[in-house]
Amino acid sequence: MTEKKDLRIVFMGTPEFAVESLRSLVEGGYNVVGVITMPDKPKGKHQSNLQPSPVKEYALSRNLPLLQPEKLKDPDFLQSLRDWKADLQIVVAFRMLPEVVWDMPRLGTFNLHGSLLPQFRGAAPINWAIINGEKETGVTTFFLTHEIDTGKIIAQEKIPIHDTDNFKIVHDKLMHLGAELVIKTVDDILSGSITPVDQKELIIDPKELKPAPKLFKDICKIDWNQSSQRVYDFIRGLSPAPAAWTELNTNKENIHLKIFETEKEITSPNVSPGTIVSDGKLFLKISTTDGFIHLKIIQPAGKKRMSVEDFLRGNGHLFTNRC
Repeated sequence: MTEKKDLRIVFMGTPEFAVESLRSLVEGGYNVVGVITMPDKPKGKHQSNLQPSPVKEYALSRNLPLLQPEKLKDPDFLQSLRDWKADLQIVVAFRMLPEVVWDMPRLGTFNLHGSLLPQFRGAAPINWAIINGEKETGVTTFFLTHEIDTGKIIAQEKIPIHDTDNFKIVHDKLMHLGAELVIKTVDDILSGSITPVDQKELIIDPKELKPAPKLFKDICKIDWNQSSQRVYDFIRGLSPAPAAWTELNTNKENIHLKIFETEKEITSPNVSPGTIVSDGKLFLKISTTDGFIHLKIIQPAGKKRMSVEDFLRGNGHLFTNRC
């Protein structure tokens, strides 16, 4: 059996979610011969400063060889990748790879995905699991193939989603659980004890598959013509990022609000969905089809995040005659 110190690993990833897996590999004594991450992004008002990815920052702190290709089919990049002579490639929150990249190592390329595949294939699996009101989620390692998130499953681990969990809470749990699963997967590949499972064997009815597409601003707008639970799940599934939002049509102006924390009230609202109810001082709630969503932590456009009490302290007059 190949020893872990002799197994040449190339790691690919970009955000904070990926750093924990890379750190576990490096600190666990695995032989990471190179790291690939996205090019630095422009940052600041004038986009003049470049911001390195969290994975790049960690790689530099450990003096790991690093590549930041603009194009994954660039001949110079492909040659540099070949020169690393990887036995195995590991991908965590990176981007789609062309076959010439994922098919390069002798042991293949596996990906860590933040859901229990085949459910929630796509770019935002953690958000969508919460938005859909799932009671559990998890992480999956699988071998890459042509179609995104469809390769043979190597291993999975599950965690519950509590009713008060938001995206950040579940993200952080899966980040650490995922790092543990990456190490387990590498060890199992080294020992030859894996039995990959074709995802098709896990799909009873394709219509029951729930997608996890990339989140854009228009998707994040709250539809108040739903149940309180659905709206509540939607908001926590997008908190703190990218954040659910709504427009408050007040007596004098329209206010754009991002909403981060709420409480749900199941009752007979006796008003149409989307109706604002407030005392102008202590509470602000919006009706749904079967109750209300009480706003707790919000952020008006151009302002800092604040409690609804602080918001009403300066804007309560806009909501008179609303309760």
